Amino acid sequence: MAYDEALAQRVRHLLKRRAGYSERKMFGGICFMLQGNMSCGIVQDKLMLRLGEKQVPQALQEPFTHEMDFTGKVMKSMIYVEAPGIANDEDLKEWLNQAIKFAKTLPAKS
Repeated sequence: MAYDEALAQRVRHLLKRRAGYSERKMFGGICFMLQGNMSCGIVQDKLMLRLGEKQVPQALQEPFTHEMDFTGKVMKSMIYVEAPGIANDEDLKEWLNQAIKFAKTLPAKS
């Protein structure tokens, strides 16, 4: 399964200077890690965000979002944002900041 490389480049540009930044292929796309924890990723042309169970209900109220059900089962701490919801860099940065904030609450992995 391919992922949107242009979107990946936009995400890289915003995350690459963060401490513990790395990338890993998973979920049929690409995931961006901070301190060894997945913070976000791209599956096809959707931005996948790890926000934590407490933030997901509020995030799902925003346009162009839906539950992440990649395996057929809803992942309670993650959402997808469709391409129109991240069409401009300001919206993308706002979504990424939410995922970064959550990733900072997790213990670093080696």
